[in-house]
Amino acid sequence: MNSLHHPGFASDSQSGKLCLVLVKFTKMNGAGNDFVMIDNREIGLQLSTEQIQTLCHRQRGVGADGVLLLREARGDADLGWDFFNQDGSEAEMCGNGARCFARFAQRNLDGRNEISFETLAGVIHSRMEGERVTIGLTPPEDLRLGDRINTSTGEIEIHSVNTGVPHAVLFVEDADKAMVSELGHEIRHHDHYAPAGTNVNFVQLTGDNSIRVRTYERGVGETLACGTGVTASGLITAKLHGYSSPISVRVLGGDDLGVAFETDGDDFKNVQLSGPADFVYSGQIEI
Repeated sequence: MNSLHHPGFASDSQSGKLCLVLVKFTKMNGAGNDFVMIDNREIGLQLSTEQIQTLCHRQRGVGADGVLLLREARGDADLGWDFFNQDGSEAEMCGNGARCFARFAQRNLDGRNEISFETLAGVIHSRMEGERVTIGLTPPEDLRLGDRINTSTGEIEIHSVNTGVPHAVLFVEDADKAMVSELGHEIRHHDHYAPAGTNVNFVQLTGDNSIRVRTYERGVGETLACGTGVTASGLITAKLHGYSSPISVRVLGGDDLGVAFETDGDDFKNVQLSGPADFVYSGQIEI
């Protein structure tokens, strides 16, 4: 990988080039969403877009859907994070990443079971119970139901809500047959969601207060799971189809996530996402 843009790196006195550094990392998996975790409190990495892309590359790097840097908090939370998508873009929030981050932070602190941390979407509160983690999400915003947009497949009805990042939700008869890559990419870049774009969730009702969800994520493409997408899908399903809390959500990777919430009139509050967060391996990489 190329050297980092880091003001503290020493340079070779003869060549003037920045020296490469060996960085410790941990690979984690949250319901199929995988991440590279780095404790950045002392080393102060400032990763370029190219370096993030290389770290996430599944042949030339560690391989991941995103990179999470643990840092000191700037406010009253225990810690903070800097989160980057696979394409190098910075994201406000990631539900599966947040659960993994909580367990990673727990290992790097004093083993406490409740940890708060700063994200661009706000402060997230987490609670660990073994390998399962529950996070309290910031209040959902910008709920829109029953919008209609034109696509290459014709006019479709679509719904949206921001659960830390923007999500569009459309209901399908069979999630296995959904055109996630093609239609997901089209909706993600649709003028209706310009300029920021949106993540796109394809939701199948499966009965017994449960749903299946496949998600096309901004900056990544289809992933095995998306925590904020699962949450958006659960809330909109509750609103339109009368599902009650908690809702069980089966994701493409085969895991089941839980979406819990309370209602206050037309609004949702105390929204929580629960699911697994697993350590895969730790290592070192020269960057």
